[in-house]
Amino acid sequence: MSTERPTREDILRPIQDTSRGYYVLFAVAGLVFGVFLLGWMYQLSRGLIVTGLSDWGSGGGVPWGVYIGAFIWWVGIAHGGIILSAAVRLLGMERYMPVARLAELLTIAGLSAAGFYIIVHLGRPDRMVRSIVGHFHITVHSSPLVWDVTVITLYLILTTTYLALTLRYDITRLRDDLPSHFEPIYKVMTIGYTESEDRMVQRMVWWLALAIIILAPLLLHGGVIPWLFALIPSMPGWFGAIQGPQFLTIALTSAISGVILLSYGFRYVYDWDHIIGDDVFRGLTLWLGFFCLLFLWLQLQQNISGTFLPPVDQAAAVGAKLSTPIYILAMTLVTLVLIYTFAQAVRPAVFTKKRSVVAAIAVLAATLMEKVLFVADGLLHPTFDIYEAVPGSYVPSLIELASITGTIAMVTMFFLVVAKVFPVVELHAIEHLQNETDDESDDGGEMAEVRA
Repeated sequence: MSTERPTREDILRPIQDTSRGYYVLFAVAGLVFGVFLLGWMYQLSRGLIVTGLSDWGSGGGVPWGVYIGAFIWWVGIAHGGIILSAAVRLLGMERYMPVARLAELLTIAGLSAAGFYIIVHLGRPDRMVRSIVGHFHITVHSSPLVWDVTVITLYLILTTTYLALTLRYDITRLRDDLPSHFEPIYKVMTIGYTESEDRMVQRMVWWLALAIIILAPLLLHGGVIPWLFALIPSMPGWFGAIQGPQFLTIALTSAISGVILLSYGFRYVYDWDHIIGDDVFRGLTLWLGFFCLLFLWLQLQQNISGTFLPPVDQAAAVGAKLSTPIYILAMTLVTLVLIYTFAQAVRPAVFTKKRSVVAAIAVLAATLMEKVLFVADGLLHPTFDIYEAVPGSYVPSLIELASITGTIAMVTMFFLVVAKVFPVVELHAIEHLQNETDDESDDGGEMAEVRA
């Protein structure tokens, strides 16, 4: 661990210092997002026919593809991010305090990207109001898709509340050093604040973290979202009790990967070696390896049950998946990451931050490919295939592929903007690191006296 003492000025640096690289990155992200928006405008004018999606039937293809697969991917990243942050508070994982807020912000950004995919996939944005909001009192009782939107909205509210409570402490104590042009935002964020509320807020945040940890396996990426697929017996590629834990492991691997990338980016740009230390990356990479192991184990369970004397429809679905190069590539990437983390655990010298970043990118690519294939392949191989004369196929269009880079760019711009308004590292984390550094200095002084 670095012996340099962290200060408040360190976490204010992203807000106060704006380099040329910042503007370049924002411009590139804006350009990429703009390209996707152009494609979406074209889709709005011509209809979903311009994508690789088509209706079931004699048309052959699938009604769900990259849009729904990427939606699940972003939701997984979001849910895994807040689970990571909640675990830091509940379990006292003080090592990861400097990256807890990054995980919380990743949750809000991921949920925003996922919600954006819902609007894009509806074909016409007005359907969000006319079909969902206007008939919510009816559909909420019978539509699993509306339950999906409901639980995502619930998680967004919980996460926003969770983040806002912790920001009140930071904004109040850093107010004099924050930009004056954002003063209206800071005033709203700190309405009614008094120092006496700090202890109460800590308890509230703890209970919110507990609620998030409980709700994650029951309602979110271990519940409602996988149930949308797992409870449909006519789709053998989806049906089964294993989908809940499978979705949860994919969410956690994706979220940890996202936090690794964000942590490395902020550490590199703002010289936060003494705030986000190597031990944070080493620990996150080991956790990434653990959840990769669970991910592969659950995949093995699905493949074994689908290849050893299975029902005919399940054999067809699993056989199609195992013969798809994208699936083989995705599992290979996760396996390589698992091998790397095992080697790091056995021989710590193998670890480097750049290797952890490469591992994170590999896992994010693998989970995205797996989710898109899961959605499309599950639709292509139903139990009752009444259109066998026209073989089903699905190839993503350029507009769909642009949506992936577009939402990544949107999330990038989100972090670039937020980093100019609020500290992305909690003041509590800095105070904790200061105490640790002071304790190490005191211990070093005592040892020197003993030697003398």
